[in-house]
Amino acid sequence: MPFINLVHAKNFSKVFKRFLKTNGSFSNNLLQFVPDSHQVSQYEVAQMSKFINNCSKVFVITGAGVSTESGIKDYRSDKVGLYATSKQRPIEYLEFLKNPNKRQKYWARNYLAWPIFSSFQPNVNHHFLSAMEKHGNLHWLVTQNVDSLHLKAGSVRVTELHGSSARVVCLTCGNKISRVELQKQLQHINSNWRSISSLNEQGPDGDVFISESDASQFKMVDCHKCGGILKPEIVFFGDNVSPTVKEFCYKMLSECDGVLVIGSSLQVYSSFRFIIAAKEKRIPIAILNIGETRGDPYAYLKLPYRAGEVLPKLSLQWIT
Repeated sequence: MPFINLVHAKNFSKVFKRFLKTNGSFSNNLLQFVPDSHQVSQYEVAQMSKFINNCSKVFVITGAGVSTESGIKDYRSDKVGLYATSKQRPIEYLEFLKNPNKRQKYWARNYLAWPIFSSFQPNVNHHFLSAMEKHGNLHWLVTQNVDSLHLKAGSVRVTELHGSSARVVCLTCGNKISRVELQKQLQHINSNWRSISSLNEQGPDGDVFISESDASQFKMVDCHKCGGILKPEIVFFGDNVSPTVKEFCYKMLSECDGVLVIGSSLQVYSSFRFIIAAKEKRIPIAILNIGETRGDPYAYLKLPYRAGEVLPKLSLQWIT
């Protein structure tokens, strides 16, 4: 394979050391939702570097573990994820669709959380993957996250498998508006609405937890074109990824010679299906995730560490 010399790998390492020092990306505050993990060894770093360098086109799958290091809570992390710390559960698609009260509460929570959720910034993991794309190592990235942080970091070859919280769609006519624009509309009609709930209890995917009484006073807007129900353009629990998106991702996978999973337990089938497909195509798989994953039995290499502990230490040979 056509590699350039390793000076780029050395420069890459220096860049990310400066990034960490300047941005303080891994302060204790931002790491509050990251489970404990050990320090990676030099040998394991070398193994992951070798895996990536032996591939000319890497298919990357990212999950919540990539964004927890930006301060975003996830669902499944041991001791710090939503399922481990709260009885609160995400809304199901049918609940949102059929229950106006549930829908009203969802939008009240989302409205309060949007200023916080939209302010989160990419961390070293997002910037690392953006650099991999720019230098030719990364062929396509599929993310389960709806925070758009890969896009904020400059990645272009990205499929947001579960959509993005930054977009809103009408379920009747398909009209789309930005979440920023919807926030302005909601703020206008709820100028006198206040919630006494604490904003400290953050939930994944851009919401906070509020009381039923607070939610009942919140006003929601409908589609200005047809009066239909507005919904974030994300795949809710109980919903399905569109066939078009799935087929596109399969196509990208077929063009790759390596799969790298970062920060995902692969518990949901929407992403795990690509592990099965890669195994069938005999495409080698590497996984970087603190806890066990559904894909571990299929992996050529598994490193159980925080992504931000490993990625900046890799020595990559950029493809010309």
